[in-house]
Amino acid sequence: MKRSQQTLRRQSSIAASKRISVQLQNEPVDEPDAFQLTRRAKQPSSSVSPPPEDASDASSEDHAPSSPGSVIKGEEDEEEEAVEAPQPLRKKQKTTKGGTRKPNGNAQLHERLFGTAAGHLRADREACALSARLHNLSYHRPLLLDGPEGPAGRASLLSWFDSVSTARAMPWRKAWLDPRGGGGTDDGDDDEMRRLLERRAYEVWISEIMLQQTRVAVVIGYWTRWMAAWPTIRDLAAADADDVLAMWRGLGYYSRATRIHEAAKLVVADPAMRGLLPEDARELAAKVPGVGPYTAGAISAIVYGRPAPMVDGNVLRVLSRQLGLYVDVKTEKAVIDLLWAAAGALVKAVAWDGAGTKDGQDHSQEEPPISDRPGQWGQALMELGSTICTPKPDCSSCPITSTCRAYAEGKQKAAKKAAGKSQTALRDVEDLCTFCQPFDEDQDEATPLEAVSDDNAKAKPKAKKQLTLSSFAFKQSTGGKPASNAPPKADSGAVLEAIVNHAKRFPVKTIKKAVRQEEIIVCAIRRNDGQYLIQRRPQKGLLAGLWEFPSKDLPTAEERTPKRRKQLAKSFGPGLLSSSTKAGSQLRHHGELGSVPWLFSHIKLTMHVHLFTLDDGDEVDSAFVSNDPQRPLRWSDSIEDESMGTGMRKCWGLVKEIE
Repeated sequence: MKRSQQTLRRQSSIAASKRISVQLQNEPVDEPDAFQLTRRAKQPSSSVSPPPEDASDASSEDHAPSSPGSVIKGEEDEEEEAVEAPQPLRKKQKTTKGGTRKPNGNAQLHERLFGTAAGHLRADREACALSARLHNLSYHRPLLLDGPEGPAGRASLLSWFDSVSTARAMPWRKAWLDPRGGGGTDDGDDDEMRRLLERRAYEVWISEIMLQQTRVAVVIGYWTRWMAAWPTIRDLAAADADDVLAMWRGLGYYSRATRIHEAAKLVVADPAMRGLLPEDARELAAKVPGVGPYTAGAISAIVYGRPAPMVDGNVLRVLSRQLGLYVDVKTEKAVIDLLWAAAGALVKAVAWDGAGTKDGQDHSQEEPPISDRPGQWGQALMELGSTICTPKPDCSSCPITSTCRAYAEGKQKAAKKAAGKSQTALRDVEDLCTFCQPFDEDQDEATPLEAVSDDNAKAKPKAKKQLTLSSFAFKQSTGGKPASNAPPKADSGAVLEAIVNHAKRFPVKTIKKAVRQEEIIVCAIRRNDGQYLIQRRPQKGLLAGLWEFPSKDLPTAEERTPKRRKQLAKSFGPGLLSSSTKAGSQLRHHGELGSVPWLFSHIKLTMHVHLFTLDDGDEVDSAFVSNDPQRPLRWSDSIEDESMGTGMRKCWGLVKEIE
């Protein structure tokens, strides 16, 4: 009953606010803005799937099965997972009769929340109203932007990053090279500076692509071997495509290796770039295939010192907690755009800090001077998200709890529970936030709080349980002074536990797609001279461009029985060789050697391996059986050296056992 009453109150207040807001607006806008208080239905982006929850620290490393028949996690299914953060929506504009253009609702909202010009919202200093988390839109302006805690928090995060940046020994993290030359002057050898920047941008580019969905410890080895093979972008452009795929083996998302190689050739051949990646993030994303906003921002900020946001899955989680946004950061386009706008405002504030400007000064029409600060800030946010502000956060070690909305809410909740009282603040309905999803306060707590010894944890006056629409419309917040979010004392473990339990609910967890089950038969065909028949996969999609033993899908349950698999294998194998074998040659089927389970991000694939031998192999064409450019088929005398996926190599392991 209580929950249904809250839902009804919320729906009625939103409906009323919508009517008010419509009256306040003189012109319609193309998209919902700060004053339109209706939520869009959640729809996954058609072009983008954000990264997994733990993003750059998720593992694509190969793992041996713990027991026969166990599922091995392999390369990710790149048809299901995108590698880049989504492109921000282009700002649609509506032309008025006078010919002037009006910015859309999203741009207006972002400026109100994160801008420095006159008229932007000031951060709401009060905690939101638990238990329903009612709060104003201004609650989501980052505390890292304003007031005394803003510059202090920014400095604290950078200082923390300085102390930990070398802990994981990432070889691509190097001292910043000022593109303007020594000491920030125009002196120096321009050609030498260009050569150094060319190499530095290339190193950062490769590291950022490798780090997507792969653990740092795994990437270090891959990156080091890659740079030893191709130390410059020009070396990579001249490399053989199969060598590039072979070097990438085990990282997953094999189309990334192909895109990197093709992009390197384009950058080197382009008469304007001539091997040097562009400085501007937008230009970089537009000109270089396979480079999206995140990678472009990383290169622009880390290499060139420009204030470009770097937003990966870890940063989305950090910002969701910092801003108190209880939302789905993976599929809601407006939410993702909002967080990118917040990240952009923060990196500009950090860049201006280095120029010695005062907080709150209007820089909306200026670009800050370049420095190492944007790159350090972006890496600091990612480091924080991958080591401390993880899905299960270590809030006691976080350097920016003083600006974290989720932390403050958790502390407020602990104080409320300790006092044994409920609290509900009343909010102005005209500016009620509609980004955040409904919040069930009773869902997240682990252990009850019996007592909290904290100077700031005070009992709040008990609010009425029944709130009316008039209460929302005409009263301001009566929740009292919010609890401080200073780090808890050493003996307040119960408080910290409540904070962590609350913070880990941010952002909203999405329901994972069910893993679909697929099965194939894999045909290993061996000639008398020891060569095996292999086929290249399509250049797009799963395991793009890799070589494999020829395989056939088994889409129906009827085809997956042992008897039917044998029949299909015996008909599929001869068809591969019908046009290239000598009359009288005989293909013998030796049976099914075993099955290899392999797990992609959204596919559980079972590969049933069948062995064939071809008599009179000396009479078979020793080159290509089929030179189809889409799916070439050829003989190989060195399977170990072929660029195969790790799952197919497990199939090769079964074949080798009986050689």
